Amino acid sequence: MKNVAVIGAGTMGNGIAHTFAQSGFSVNLIDISEASLERGIATITKNLDRMIAKEKISEADKKLTLSHIKTHTSISEGAKNADLVVEAATENLELKLNIFKELDKACSDSAILASNTSSISITQIAAATSKPERVIGMHFMNPVPIMKLVEIIRGYNTSNAVTHTIMELSKTLGKEPVEVNDYPGFVANRILMPMLNESIETLYNGVAGVEEIDTVMKLGMAHPMGPLQLADFIGLDVCLSILHVMYDGFKNPKYAPCPLLVNMVRAGKLGVKSGEGFYDYSENRKAEKVAQQFRK
Repeated sequence: MKNVAVIGAGTMGNGIAHTFAQSGFSVNLIDISEASLERGIATITKNLDRMIAKEKISEADKKLTLSHIKTHTSISEGAKNADLVVEAATENLELKLNIFKELDKACSDSAILASNTSSISITQIAAATSKPERVIGMHFMNPVPIMKLVEIIRGYNTSNAVTHTIMELSKTLGKEPVEVNDYPGFVANRILMPMLNESIETLYNGVAGVEEIDTVMKLGMAHPMGPLQLADFIGLDVCLSILHVMYDGFKNPKYAPCPLLVNMVRAGKLGVKSGEGFYDYSENRKAEKVAQQFRK
């Protein structure tokens, strides 16, 4: 397996492309937007420069990694020779189904089709193809070049051979793959999202302020960042989408998103990506200043 196509040049997609390219794979990074592709390559370049500054790689390593990445705006062109495709588009079911229908036509019968979805059913995605046994979930964590975990999700029809191949491939990337079954939220988000949602409920109910909630979890539970800061980092729109998938999948009220989260997303307060969430990121990307609406 040498040729990898990554669909989506956003935060997750460019991180996945970076990781594969740095491990010596030939990568086609695909996005419908040339501007998104340019931003993706710029992000990869900046992250490689950070690694040089920390003396983790050399300038030659950076050039070699970038030389392994080519960009495309067409799925059929970018994925036609791929041994593996990793879809990292927006967390939207209809979009993903359309992408996998197109991949089913564009790719060879031997290609493995993976989704980086953080919550959507792999079985449902696979049903959009004629080869559901070759569809699997590869849920990378953000930031992809740094985080070790890859959640490997078996769909109902995913073959043992494909699962084994992807587990071993993940190890060659320096990752720690963990195999899980296909239920809403899988393991990571089934546990994480209710915690983030409950933290937002705690703020919504006036139990404590933003900094206080985050401080309790950092100092009391040894979390590297507080849950509200983490929600901002993930993107409040992403958190809301995952909670909707889990609520629809389980029909359990414990997964219903907090009204405060819903209203913040409606207002465009999405966290780091929009410049404001529970914290104000107008001056820097660090959670140093609580957003105006939550200040005492």
